[in-house]
Amino acid sequence: MTGLTPAEQHLLAPVERAPILAHTLDWAAINSGTAHLDGLATMAERLAGAFAALPGEVRLVDPAPVEKVDSQGRTREIAHGRHLVLSVRPEAERRVILTGHMDTVYPVDHPFQTCDWLDDNTLHGPGTADMKGGLALMLAGLTAYEQSSPTLGYDVLINSDEETGSLSSAPLIAQLAQGKLAALTYEPALPGGQMARARPGSGNYAVVVHGRSAHAGRNPEEGRNAVLAASDLALRLAAMRRPGLSVNPAKIEGDAPNNTVPDLAILHFNMRPATPELAAEAQAHIKAAVAEVSAAHEVHMHIHGHVSRPPKAISEQTEALYGVVSKAAADLGQPMSWKDTGGVCDGNNIAACGVPVLDTMGALGGSIHSPDEFLLADSLDARARLTALVLHRLDRNGVLPE
Repeated sequence: MTGLTPAEQHLLAPVERAPILAHTLDWAAINSGTAHLDGLATMAERLAGAFAALPGEVRLVDPAPVEKVDSQGRTREIAHGRHLVLSVRPEAERRVILTGHMDTVYPVDHPFQTCDWLDDNTLHGPGTADMKGGLALMLAGLTAYEQSSPTLGYDVLINSDEETGSLSSAPLIAQLAQGKLAALTYEPALPGGQMARARPGSGNYAVVVHGRSAHAGRNPEEGRNAVLAASDLALRLAAMRRPGLSVNPAKIEGDAPNNTVPDLAILHFNMRPATPELAAEAQAHIKAAVAEVSAAHEVHMHIHGHVSRPPKAISEQTEALYGVVSKAAADLGQPMSWKDTGGVCDGNNIAACGVPVLDTMGALGGSIHSPDEFLLADSLDARARLTALVLHRLDRNGVLPE
């Protein structure tokens, strides 16, 4: 490691891999799929106990109400786990926010539930990279930073619903992000350790189609086929794709026997606009397409959903934050680069609040969201040192422009 002052070397010396790995293994053994409320409650309590070692107040915050369209076209409330918040030095003039998530994509009945070692450095296991390893190294980095006579205040937010869009934690993210100097989010790094730069926005939608049932053989002309109308709309939405805008019709639900014209269908789709302007333009196209298909098929359509993850642009302050992190990484012998990505995360929500955010501060690994997910163990202590050094330099230097 080069470029470190004696004080910085002293700050980072206590960071060791073993306790970070122990936390990772302990937390990865808990199934905390977004819908597994008991597992999330266990995970939240385990995290609360671990983060209580830091100064400040740990609290568990109830989720905001969230509604979802069910298979019958009705909206119903979806239960979510509580979110963890740690506030340290809330009176500080300069404060940052660090965020992560406790939920994974693996439901309680998924076969991928345990960890094993593929080699001395590669830990295969559910949520190891995304992001229980990230949470563990965040804690270790903060613990090291607290030994440096810190003055920077911070909030830590670990939500329970990031993998499904953070709908129940979005108000909390916006509240805690306000007025922050910078934000660090612990999504896993991209392959090779690259950091994510710009991200598109994302919105999940459901269009409920009400037609009219009729006998498929005796009087089909009197029916209004909801599945056919939903399919027509899906094709029109898919045709909206162009550079900077992705539209993915993902599922059509309908329920009628083969001898009946179906009177109900639900089309689910995802939209990812690269800019706010494209988001507004696409929203207008969706509205127009729904009106056209409704008239053509003589059905009634109702749209649920919106762009819940705003596009994440790169501001001058974001570039400055990347410069701080990149310099710290280079001084630690961890040279890094960054590039645009098509994925979304809580960094989108934070950036929409006008706060510069670097949202791939977590562990290195790969094959996330699959039974092949793995973590590179040597990234745990390396990234913990990076966290501690970045916070120390933000505290001492205040290098971000106003």
